[in-house]
Amino acid sequence: MPIAADQLLRVPLLPVLAAQGLSVRRNAQMLPEPIGPREGRMGRGPRRRLLIAGDSSAAGVGAGTQAQALSGYLVARLAKHYTVEWRLEATTGHTTQDTIDRLRGLSGQFDMAVTALGVNDVTRGVTRQQFTERQTQLLELLTGPLGVRRLVVTAVPQMHLFPALPQPLAWVLGRQAARLDRGLQQVAARFPQVKHLQLNLPEDPALAAPDGYHPSPKTYALWAEEAARLLRQA
Repeated sequence: MPIAADQLLRVPLLPVLAAQGLSVRRNAQMLPEPIGPREGRMGRGPRRRLLIAGDSSAAGVGAGTQAQALSGYLVARLAKHYTVEWRLEATTGHTTQDTIDRLRGLSGQFDMAVTALGVNDVTRGVTRQQFTERQTQLLELLTGPLGVRRLVVTAVPQMHLFPALPQPLAWVLGRQAARLDRGLQQVAARFPQVKHLQLNLPEDPALAAPDGYHPSPKTYALWAEEAARLLRQA
């Protein structure tokens, strides 16, 4: 497989990328995970057990409360059709491997699940092969021991569009994010229970949180609407 342009240029760009990475970390606005319940029951109709798992975006960073985050909006939409028993297992900074380790400790089973991972895999230097192997393990865990019958895997975010990232760092991370997401799409295609969700969002400053790195409540609402639509498809 030919080496991509961004991979070839990482070595000569390394001093610039390192300086920009340090600057982003130094100046980053550290937003907390939102307050609010991380499990509950809502709605009327057939019972559905929902798991939301992943990193800071799954945890709702960028929103003030869980009601304004992915979990709140998603449960509210699904509760129009089901009695939703839901649980959120997500932590800022978590990679795919961290999520695997966390979910292996769960004893319950679920009917539906949504995952959101990839940004921390990119920033930790995880290769596409490692990422696809770990995502395969994660999906096997979810659709096997955890019993998930409908699973939405959210695409690796388009990091080149993050307002907080300067160029050329945004370009390099964005190319790697796209590379990992292509691998994720291939993994998802091997599981009949799984749908890959690519959010095609307009260029709107209101879609980013104040840190320029996480979604805003407006984005969480759009994301939840698409995830709910896919989960309800037979």
